[in-house]
Amino acid sequence: MKRPLATIAIVTLLSGCAAIGGNGKGARNVQYDFGPLPATAPAMAAQLPPLVVPDVTGPASLDHERMMYRLNYADPLQARFYAQNHWASTPLQLITQRLKARIAQSGAKVLSTTDASNGVYLLRVDVDDFAHVFDSQARSTGLLRLRASVFDGSRFVDQKTFVHAAPAASADAAGGAHALAAATDAVSADIVAWIASLPPKK
Repeated sequence: MKRPLATIAIVTLLSGCAAIGGNGKGARNVQYDFGPLPATAPAMAAQLPPLVVPDVTGPASLDHERMMYRLNYADPLQARFYAQNHWASTPLQLITQRLKARIAQSGAKVLSTTDASNGVYLLRVDVDDFAHVFDSQARSTGLLRLRASVFDGSRFVDQKTFVHAAPAASADAAGGAHALAAATDAVSADIVAWIASLPPKK
């Protein structure tokens, strides 16, 4: 009788370990991106000048496909990663693609760094945090915090920090992915509105 009981205990333990960092449904190697571009363009789009938009930068923890989450109620200093769920590309790449797409959707011309000239604003974005954050076991959000800076050639124009925490519909990787996509869209819209409010180039 001891051997079957031990086997049951081991299976139970492994099942519990598999659930940690999974999506709660036993799925394996699930990949997420931000989905289709929202149909609604950001506000104040008509006032946007052409922009050079380099790839966004950020910490090394965002330069791979792993999906990060934090249990703020347990230890906010510990970065954790979902075991069975990943991004389709790195978060930095996903944010870059979405930001460029949202700016282009607004009607502005989005240029690459090879197209840079003294007559075009350059938008530089540095991501500080991008994670599925749990304030309790039942409540979590997709948190995006970044700094956006605008340059006119070598001249600094302005800088602003943007933060958005979108509520997650479920306490798993799927909920976190949807919330982080929503947070990225919200911040992108805020960046569009902010750039539109800057003084026009002379």
